[in-house]
Amino acid sequence: MSQCETPADSPGLPKSAAGDPVFAQPWQAQAFAMTVRLHEQGMFTWAEWAAALSREVHRPGRADDGRDYFDCWVAALSSLVSERGVASEAEQDALSHRWERAAEATPHGKPILLENAPD
Repeated sequence: MSQCETPADSPGLPKSAAGDPVFAQPWQAQAFAMTVRLHEQGMFTWAEWAAALSREVHRPGRADDGRDYFDCWVAALSSLVSERGVASEAEQDALSHRWERAAEATPHGKPILLENAPD
């Protein structure tokens, strides 16, 4: 059984001196927030989340220094979303590529909107 009661308790999560989660990039905070929201909606328990994150963190080839921690976080979240039938890996990949196209088509300083993705 995991000691993880909330995502903020996740082992390896970078924290400030006050113990709050810290994020090097906005996407990391967004991944964290999505995880919290999906848990609140009952998609998974914290024990299920901890197990999924642990599988990713301990995969061969992961960085020993934890620099890819949030890559593990996103991979764990993606796995749970796929396992629960919310969106398949193919659907997630297609959406990710669509966001990339939207970002490339967006002028610097403007908001990235999914509808701006070229077909």
